Amino acid sequence: MEAHAPIVVHRPSAGGGRTVQASGRTLGTAYDASDLLAFLRLAGLDPDDAILDDPTVIEWLGGGPDVWP
Repeated sequence: MEAHAPIVVHRPSAGGGRTVQASGRTLGTAYDASDLLAFLRLAGLDPDDAILDDPTVIEWLGGGPDVWP
């Protein structure tokens, strides 16, 4: 069985946001890293401890933490 990160940040949409999911549940659309940090709080993670490029925590689809159109 393949393990997946608990947070998935999807590729940018035509509108510029990125859908954020936690354990398969959609939390909302992030338009920048500060939005993502708010969603991490909703998912029960401490954003101060979050390393945005840690693949065991966040799976980035369509670009990493520096891709915010």
